Amino acid sequence: MSERPAPAPADPPVRGSRGPRSPRRVALEVLLRVEEGAFAHLVLPDALRRSELSGRDRGFVTELVSGTLREQRALDGALRRHCRRELDDLDPPVRAALRLGAYQLAHGVSPHAAIGETVGIVDEKVRGVVNAVLRSLQDRGVPDPRDARYIRNCYPRWIVEDLEHAYGAADTAAMLAMMNEPAAPTLRVHGGAEPEAATLDAVRAEIEAAGGRVEQGALVPTAIVVRGAGDLARLEAIRAGRASVQDQASQAVVALLDAQPGDRIVDLAAAPGGKAIAIAETVGDRGLVVAGDLHEGRIRAMRRGAERIGPRSLVLFAGDGRGPPFRPGTFDRVLLDAPCSGLGVLRRRADARHRVTRELVAEVAELQRALLVEAATMVAPGGLLLYSVCTLTRAETAGIDAFAASELPDLVAADPPGPPWRKVGRGAVLLPHVAGTDGMFVLRLVRR
Repeated sequence: MSERPAPAPADPPVRGSRGPRSPRRVALEVLLRVEEGAFAHLVLPDALRRSELSGRDRGFVTELVSGTLREQRALDGALRRHCRRELDDLDPPVRAALRLGAYQLAHGVSPHAAIGETVGIVDEKVRGVVNAVLRSLQDRGVPDPRDARYIRNCYPRWIVEDLEHAYGAADTAAMLAMMNEPAAPTLRVHGGAEPEAATLDAVRAEIEAAGGRVEQGALVPTAIVVRGAGDLARLEAIRAGRASVQDQASQAVVALLDAQPGDRIVDLAAAPGGKAIAIAETVGDRGLVVAGDLHEGRIRAMRRGAERIGPRSLVLFAGDGRGPPFRPGTFDRVLLDAPCSGLGVLRRRADARHRVTRELVAEVAELQRALLVEAATMVAPGGLLLYSVCTLTRAETAGIDAFAASELPDLVAADPPGPPWRKVGRGAVLLPHVAGTDGMFVLRLVRR
């Protein structure tokens, strides 16, 4: 991580600190909001839009926030050895500033900047405390974020144990290390399963003109992996609806549904809508894609996205997937991209690892089973049901497959996808370190 110059425009101070807004001050503000219960992936973009920082400094803020949240548990372990008081007893701005400073020290920012600039964004009366703790950390040994033990300590113990039980120690260590790295955004170019080469080339050229680097997807050849382009929302290709952000694992799920022109398809838990829109582009105007979600607000957001991109075969509805308003056997294909614990997207949701618990996994697995039972009723004879989750826990992957095998005898498993997918039960899992994507589990079931 390299140090970046920080502009100092006049701006109101964040709570618990003084002085103009700078990258570190914006990062501290976001960390405080997350500690209050907000979601980082919602708060951070809003804070960046309001900050008026340069593109370089916005990138620095993103790195500081995401990295500090990813490594928070390990950073706390290091800081506790240098604090006279328990971290939980400190005021939130002090605790957040210590984590922010410790993250910078661990990732090679000079002590002058990591400590001095961080001390400068807190209230004068607590600057001595923040300075003393960070100086002690610097003098007595900064932790190495590449150390295997440090990486393990970034995750709750139950997550590590569950993954090791399911995938073994070696794969778990590789996964944990991968999920501690920031994810490069990936674009899906619109135009169905096989976008025109000219469209792909035009989007790539626009990214390169904006200073970004383009890589071809390793899992989905038409996916565009982007590095160094800054805020992708500013790209004309995205504003005009020619491309959208979607990880390769999610793009692969759409491909595994194998939608055909003219098919009738339902997506029962469709928000935020990227998969439903991609499916609608594939089936074309002769087909029908019905996409639903429980929350009206998410439906409105999906409608705005669909209007920007423009597939005419997409119909949206608000409703509970446990009681959908459709007759049995209505659809050729049913997608159940079920609500889940989200452990497969920890690279993108840095704070999620601190929110997910064993109890939550048990709750969502129960919901997944209920949704799967209802989804099964809507599959036409010979039709396909695709269950997918962007998580890796045993309860939500192999556990759901075992439930389906026992409780849904009219559905037989189709062959799972091949490498880089790995067979789990009758389905398959995509591990994050294998293709550099989100973690994903899929199970394809066909009605007899």
